[in-house]
Amino acid sequence: MKLEILHELNAERAARRPVILVTDTENGEQRLVKAKDFANDPLGTELDKQLRMGKSATIEAGGRKLFLNVYAPTAKLVIIGAVHISQALAPLARSLGYDVTVIDPRTAFASPERFPDIPLVAEWPDTALPPLNVDHYTAFVAVTHDPKIDDPALLHAFERDCFYIGALGSRKTHAKRGDRLRAQGAKDSDIARIHAPIGLAIGAVSPSEIAVSIMAEITAVLRLPPKQKEDAA
Repeated sequence: MKLEILHELNAERAARRPVILVTDTENGEQRLVKAKDFANDPLGTELDKQLRMGKSATIEAGGRKLFLNVYAPTAKLVIIGAVHISQALAPLARSLGYDVTVIDPRTAFASPERFPDIPLVAEWPDTALPPLNVDHYTAFVAVTHDPKIDDPALLHAFERDCFYIGALGSRKTHAKRGDRLRAQGAKDSDIARIHAPIGLAIGAVSPSEIAVSIMAEITAVLRLPPKQKEDAA
């Protein structure tokens, strides 16, 4: 790998921006393609597919065999609320490779005994969230049912363009949430991004089942192309 490409690759990875290194397997020629440039690249469709899957692969294009080496940031999951659903959701997400953090200012809930080996921040969202560097590769779940905790957290998620934003509550509860968020400056397009009721509609009842439905929905948003996401919703 040329030093120039290596430096650019390291810079993109440090900034948590996905890139794919395209290598011609016959002559060894390499080029680095940033995610923001996929749409204008001749291999755009294949690049987008492999990034969504998070897997490197060999493809054939124009009579050449090309190896697509995918460098995607490790996905994060931020859970607002150390509730029963979170106790099931956090270890499930970790088993799927997510970096998980649970935030809840209520220390009776956010205790190491309830969340062994899971990073906990027993602070209000305004204090807890900025150091986490929430970004586009972050899934964001608000499950406290307390507007004083959930609402400022959701506003932060809008600002940081999280790839998934979900919030617990019925449609009626969500409608009231939308009114509150608009009053605090949120746009309709922001509120439309919230998955609420949260999780895929699989008839989940128990906290563990709801956790499965949430992770299934997060996975669909991360992995599926737009049309299939609509079909899965």
